[in-house]
Amino acid sequence: MYKSTQEQARNCLSCDKPLKGRSDKKFCDDYCRNNFNNHLKGEEGPLVRSINKILRKNRKLLEALIQPDERTAKSLKGILIERGFDFRYFTNLFTNKKGFTYFFCYEYGYLLLEGEWVLIVKLKGA
Repeated sequence: MYKSTQEQARNCLSCDKPLKGRSDKKFCDDYCRNNFNNHLKGEEGPLVRSINKILRKNRKLLEALIQPDERTAKSLKGILIERGFDFRYFTNLFTNKKGFTYFFCYEYGYLLLEGEWVLIVKLKGA
């Protein structure tokens, strides 16, 4: 005989102990929730974690060069490299109607200009 949905035993996703309380509860406590989520992140592997670290750093460096009330800025490529920017890593590309390709790290992007200049942009609505 099957139990109704409300009567079915629910177990913690981390330690598998029976849960008490709210019907949408998934974990016994914060320790189990953190343990479960840390385990999921650990499955990504070191390569994915290191690439995500580079992408977050690139994004942060681009963000730092744009004034809060502005949507664009210019910088020398050498300044970005000096601060640790890695031009090999980006999240997506955008080619505008004029054929210029922008490289994005999430909502911040850049366009390589002539000489050693870089135009930094922030997506609208971001």
